[in-house]
Amino acid sequence: MSTIIMAACWPLQGMSPSQKAVLISLADQANDDGVCWPAVGTIAARTCLSERAVRDALAWLQAAGAVFREYRHNTSTSYTIGPKRFDPSKAPAESKRTTKRKTNVGANAAPPAAAAPGADAAPPANAAVPPANAAPAPADAAGLEGQMPPPNHQLNRHLTANEPCPPALQSGRGGAGQSENTEETALQAACRETWAAYSFAFEQRYGVKPVRNAPVNANVKALVKRLGHEEAPLVAAWYVANVNEAFVVKNSHGMGVLVNQAEGYRTQWARGQAVTATAAQAADKSSANFDAIEEAKRLAKQRREGGNA
Repeated sequence: MSTIIMAACWPLQGMSPSQKAVLISLADQANDDGVCWPAVGTIAARTCLSERAVRDALAWLQAAGAVFREYRHNTSTSYTIGPKRFDPSKAPAESKRTTKRKTNVGANAAPPAAAAPGADAAPPANAAVPPANAAPAPADAAGLEGQMPPPNHQLNRHLTANEPCPPALQSGRGGAGQSENTEETALQAACRETWAAYSFAFEQRYGVKPVRNAPVNANVKALVKRLGHEEAPLVAAWYVANVNEAFVVKNSHGMGVLVNQAEGYRTQWARGQAVTATAAQAADKSSANFDAIEEAKRLAKQRREGGNA
């Protein structure tokens, strides 16, 4: 643990509790240079967060400049903590989906206990009157009668058309919708990570942030779908940092160029070697020479067979 990095991270403000927890967890494992390489599962276990929440927090911290992630093939990701570069205004604002979810939770919350009728409240006018010879209720039950419903009160009555179903009855209905929402949320998280990796590498190479608009967002989503949630961020960062083809440089490493040749660049990334124009020409020349040699062998064989005949 580096006390220097830890002391610099504690005063930082402008982030959520989960984002602060992830940052402090990284600082707790970093050396004096601010470098560490814990797995996402390790961070999740240390912070009591889900792995998805950890990935979201890491993407936000990288966008805000507090953390730089170096994606490495076949090994753990390296994190470099930079408290001096932290600027929460650079990070994306909270999504509308999250804000709406929080609003719905507040709207559907149970009413306060004070709203429940008291034990000594007057009974309604049409309430049934117990018979005169009925046995008196136990002394300790009198104070609970107006406060506690029967155990199965939700299932022992009919539901109106506008009344929400109890959770036990909803589980069988919303399974497919919940699965779709989970899949969509995972795709969104992967798109955020891919854009963060691409944007950081782009700014490191060109000194400016890349343009982001609707067509670019569509390309990011297409890249994630073609290469997968795990590899898309790695290939995007590698593409900007390592590909030096004339056409790619001329187009300033546009996201569209990457998507059009996604599988090819993924192969180069997996091999750890970018194919230059010179290498491509050399390979093409070698192939042409090989074809010429094979053609010469075929003609020589034909002449020999003709002479023997």
